[in-house]
Amino acid sequence: MIEQKGILFILSGPSGVGKGTVRKALFEKDTALQYSISMTTRPIRPGEKESVDYFYRSKEEFESMIEKNQLLEHAEYVGNYYGTPRHYVEETLDQGKDVFLEIEVQGALQVKENFPEGVFIFLSPPSLDELKNRIISRGTETESLVMNRLKAAKDEIELMDAYDYVVVNDQVDHAVDKVQAIVKSEHCKRERVASQYKKLLEVSQS
Repeated sequence: MIEQKGILFILSGPSGVGKGTVRKALFEKDTALQYSISMTTRPIRPGEKESVDYFYRSKEEFESMIEKNQLLEHAEYVGNYYGTPRHYVEETLDQGKDVFLEIEVQGALQVKENFPEGVFIFLSPPSLDELKNRIISRGTETESLVMNRLKAAKDEIELMDAYDYVVVNDQVDHAVDKVQAIVKSEHCKRERVASQYKKLLEVSQS
């Protein structure tokens, strides 16, 4: 029997493109994927659980992990650190489970540096006009913030070359189908299964 290690899939794209919506819809259809649990220095909130919502650590512990390169990516937001612990991801992959990480573009580029064997998926808007409409429909942004987000989105779209796949989020169901197809095709890649077949052949010949 061929046993494969899990694969780390990274879904990324500009703010407002619908990463969270696509990820939620994907997990409703694909229960085999393991969502990547982040680490944070912010206090645990009522109803949250350690190792379920986040791994909660002190600022000192977190900074020590940064120094030891034990995080695939990290960022500071409103005075607290957030990041993806390497050990958790590698341990889950070794169990044969796929790990799915939804993250901003800058974080994805950090992951690519630290874990280049991951599969990087860029979620793209159908057009910048559509992205603008989605940001405005949130009703939380001023006109100047909308323009800032659009400028940032243009810059991030130019970083598309760093990714393995591009999925246009025209409709959520269509985007989910494409991501699922990517997951299946990655597991069929020759280089992923060839080494396992060689091991099986060595066992059968011994």
